[in-house]
Amino acid sequence: MPNTEVITDIDQITDKEKLAEEKKRLKSEQKEQKREAKRRAKELYLQEAQLDDDSGTSGVSVFLVTTLIVVVWIAILCLLVKLDVGGFGSSVLTPVLKNVPVINKILPSTDEVTDITTETGEDYGGYKSLEEAVKYIKELELELQSAQSAQSTSSEEVANLKAEVERLKTFENNQVEFQRIKTEFYEEVVYAENGPGAEEYKKYYESIDPATAEYLYKQVVQQVEESNDVKEYAQAYSEMKPKEAATIFESMTDNLGLASRILSVMSAQDRGKILGVMDPATAARITKIMDPES
Repeated sequence: MPNTEVITDIDQITDKEKLAEEKKRLKSEQKEQKREAKRRAKELYLQEAQLDDDSGTSGVSVFLVTTLIVVVWIAILCLLVKLDVGGFGSSVLTPVLKNVPVINKILPSTDEVTDITTETGEDYGGYKSLEEAVKYIKELELELQSAQSAQSTSSEEVANLKAEVERLKTFENNQVEFQRIKTEFYEEVVYAENGPGAEEYKKYYESIDPATAEYLYKQVVQQVEESNDVKEYAQAYSEMKPKEAATIFESMTDNLGLASRILSVMSAQDRGKILGVMDPATAARITKIMDPES
């Protein structure tokens, strides 16, 4: 029994030693892990600090490069405007920016603009200044107004002429009616089959009241003379070519009554030839005068 108790005590001592060694090992591992964690934390801190420095430097670099590019482009544009490449500076920017302080320094000089304008002769669409172009536009507007006024005046003149034509047609119709009444009187009274004739009327007029007789006598004598003249005209026109006679009659638009009297004493054959080659409208008017009842 004593031997058994000794063995048990030895086993207990061995287990305690193992536990102590295990605890020591665990503590050693924990310390190592803490040191490793601190080392990693320090490395991460250093990396973050380096990244912050790099990003700050990179942002400044990008800003500087961008600013440099913008400045270069502005310088190029200012140079192009100053040299008046394509006339952009003188024709577009100068009228707008010439009174703006500082900015107008980049505009082409007045002498250069004048020289370019003198050499090319082209500025503001071919004009030396904007004022000249505006002045010419106003002149064109005045000419347009004058043309419109002239057109309106012409329209009024045409309307007046049409009104005058209508007025004269009334006189023409009255002339036709007068000729019809006169012809009817001659046919039914003076030149009727049983009528006394123009010579008898002439004698009758000579025997009545002197003043009245004088007036009536002149009318009858004039009628007799006109009849003789008309017969002579009719003879002359009968001997002409129909086309020539028709042309003359057509020109007598202001005295178609005389034309109708001349044609009425011509033979039907000669009268038909002339009327056949006349303007249809004029021929119709003359026919109506010669025979109002038709």
